[in-house]
Amino acid sequence: MSLSPDTTGDTTARPSEPVTPEPVAPEPETSAPVTPTLRQATARTWRSWRGALLLALLVLSGAILIVLISGENEPGKELDPADGSLVGSRGLAELLGEAGVRVVRVTDAASAEAAATDDSLLLVTHTTRVDSGELGELERLPGDRLIVGDSYYRKVLAPQLSRKDDARTRSRDPECVLPAAARAGSAYMGGMTMMTPTGGTACYPAGEGHSLVSYPYGGRTITVVGDGQFMTNLRLGEDGNAALAMNLVGTHRTVIWLTAPDDTEGEQVDLAGLGGRSLTDMIPPRFGWAAIQLAIAVVLVALWRGRRLGPVVPERLPVVVRAAETVEGRGRLYRARRARDRAAAALRSGTRHRIVPRLGLGADASMDAVTTAIATRTGQDAHQVRSALYGPPPADDAGLVALATYLDTLERQVRDS
Repeated sequence: MSLSPDTTGDTTARPSEPVTPEPVAPEPETSAPVTPTLRQATARTWRSWRGALLLALLVLSGAILIVLISGENEPGKELDPADGSLVGSRGLAELLGEAGVRVVRVTDAASAEAAATDDSLLLVTHTTRVDSGELGELERLPGDRLIVGDSYYRKVLAPQLSRKDDARTRSRDPECVLPAAARAGSAYMGGMTMMTPTGGTACYPAGEGHSLVSYPYGGRTITVVGDGQFMTNLRLGEDGNAALAMNLVGTHRTVIWLTAPDDTEGEQVDLAGLGGRSLTDMIPPRFGWAAIQLAIAVVLVALWRGRRLGPVVPERLPVVVRAAETVEGRGRLYRARRARDRAAAALRSGTRHRIVPRLGLGADASMDAVTTAIATRTGQDAHQVRSALYGPPPADDAGLVALATYLDTLERQVRDS
């Protein structure tokens, strides 16, 4: 009840009139768009690719740094007296010139024969390239010989010398009485190790062999060192490397330094004199950098192709399918294919999955245990229960329907008992 004034000003009790609310229009349903906006797609792409872009930037920066450090695209010529790179030997050639030694750089046997004298030294390195027909000319040259590294022509120019093994190149002590090595002291030696011929002297032991061997042969002195890195511009100023190089090379008035030709493109190399060189010895020195860059490129391609589809995007289903319709659709598929065996197996598996826990058995319970427990609980015949749960598939559709009915009865009895 509520009080309201009338037209005469008296206050009387009147029943309040019901107030009918105004209908409110339902707000339209809104749904988030499934397709991402341009900003979302850009942010997602950046998050997916920022790691790969950073790695690519690091690889590019490393390549630029390598080019800047190397200075030139043309690699240095190893143990070349005219090369000023880290692997060249221009520093040693200049030291020999200051000491009054004449250094003759030749690239073939004819030039070496023209410059050879009785007081000359033939210097042959593992980078030397001459035809096999010129070996006889080199072998007949007068004067001493210095063979650096495992040269192609070691067996011809340094006979009676046998190779032993390979050793890591590092600073080593001479441990011998050879004046050239004893006065120089420790040096950066290693590489090929050799056995000492009769009457020879061996220095710088490495394993069971030595990396420097000097011995007389045919009225001359032949000296072989296993690695020539101590003669390069990079190592010349370390330990006694410069002293050892000068003592070995600078004892003659003329040094005939046999090197590879300036233009070796398309050169035919005689492989008959490779000696003990392995396949890895013939790999270019910068092959490692190329292999690393190739591996990084493969990883980047794998990341690119592996993430090309992007993350999984959830989408709303256009309709909601009831579970009964799904079961009915699957049943129709079984019927169309006459797959009564698969349908019966699915029914039996589902029934066992729901009944076994109610019987207090484990999931790995045996067939006999399950059959006995169901027969005891429901009072059904044990043989009939076994046939229903583990028997052969039905022979026709009517048998499949009867099986489904019986399994449903069993499950209901177990549940209600």
